Amino acid sequence: MKRDSNLKIREVTAAAVSAKIGSDGSPLAAYGDYAYVLGSIQSVLSDLFGEYFEPYVSDDGKEEYWEMLEQDVKAGSPQVQHVSKIFDLMESRAFGIQGDEASSAYGIFPTLRNNVFAYPDWGIALARVPIFRMHGIGAEDFVFAVDDASLKRFLEHARQRRRDLDRRQVTIFTDGPHGMEKELAPITRMVDRSEVIMKEELKRDIYRAIDQFFDEDRTFFKEYELPYKRGILLYGKPGNGKTTLVKSIAGSVKAPVAYWQITENTCSDSIQEVFHAAANLAPMILVIEDIDAMPQRARSYFLNILDGATSKEGIFLIGTTNYPEQIDPALMNRAGRFDRAYEIKLPDMALRQIYLEQKGMGKLLTDDLLRVTAKQTEGFTFAQLNELYAAAALQCHYEMSVDIEKLVKSMKSDLQKGQSMSWLKEDSEVRVGFLVG
Repeated sequence: MKRDSNLKIREVTAAAVSAKIGSDGSPLAAYGDYAYVLGSIQSVLSDLFGEYFEPYVSDDGKEEYWEMLEQDVKAGSPQVQHVSKIFDLMESRAFGIQGDEASSAYGIFPTLRNNVFAYPDWGIALARVPIFRMHGIGAEDFVFAVDDASLKRFLEHARQRRRDLDRRQVTIFTDGPHGMEKELAPITRMVDRSEVIMKEELKRDIYRAIDQFFDEDRTFFKEYELPYKRGILLYGKPGNGKTTLVKSIAGSVKAPVAYWQITENTCSDSIQEVFHAAANLAPMILVIEDIDAMPQRARSYFLNILDGATSKEGIFLIGTTNYPEQIDPALMNRAGRFDRAYEIKLPDMALRQIYLEQKGMGKLLTDDLLRVTAKQTEGFTFAQLNELYAAAALQCHYEMSVDIEKLVKSMKSDLQKGQSMSWLKEDSEVRVGFLVG
């Protein structure tokens, strides 16, 4: 049975009418504008749905429902209904590129700002109301619900949907010059665990720690009375597979994954913001890439966050670095920060051969020549082996044959130049300068 929504509005207005009057008896103009817009939205919702919608405010910073609304609006989801514009002479529609790279096209859709949307099946409405200020136009977010129970159900639905979505995409945090930048990026290519090439013992230890952490009943942590948080540090030369390992973890666990890209703009505020967002997604994986790049001024605060009793609850922390010697020793010298450090070493001959076979080098070379190539590429990283395969494939395509020995020698020469920083080789010692007479 529906309530008398108009009566409800009159009762609420009468009860709160005294708030319009200041201590000197004069009307509060700002409140009047605020109340007029709010009341108008409530009236529109009441007329459309025959229910009184109570306004609410978020007090914990968890606003998954706005991201969900944006996705639903752009996708034209039947679950969400456009109710009304708010200000008639302000823009209320936007355009932008939609879809993936292969099928992207311009789309036109309602803006979140200056529009009222409803989820009728949930008894919820959302409005991002423009606020006119001296130096520009801001916005205030309003959430309306027919009752507390409806709001709780909707928030839990939004939270669960966000977790399901986070299993198909990653959240990227970047410390920009104007604050934290957040981006949701789809996992364009899943990396299977079988594609990760490293020593089996090391591979088993890392994946076992991951799988144990995300075991649904958490029996292991309860049985041994261990805090529900873990941290590992992956270190080694660039190109040895740290990123591939992290991608395989992100694509194989049923939990949200976030990447945090540290920059010179990283500070205590951004550190706090990242860990707060991670706590909202927990249990989850937080990947901190190039952790050695943490600015000196922020390191003490970062260590304090790691030491916090609840700051990492439900967070599996993965740090990566190409330069372990530049990491603050305090990160590893105290329990509760990073539990284990794993060196991702240069691949040996056996791993190089496995990698080249996996890439498809066997289609270009005989088995014997492939084994010789694996032996000759000592000191190559996986990234360099990948480049070797690309060069061999290109040569085969245009010349119908592959001189793999020449390609390996050429790459080794380039590597030596990079190490010695001697790139230019002159045939003579001709110098250019001034003649002094």
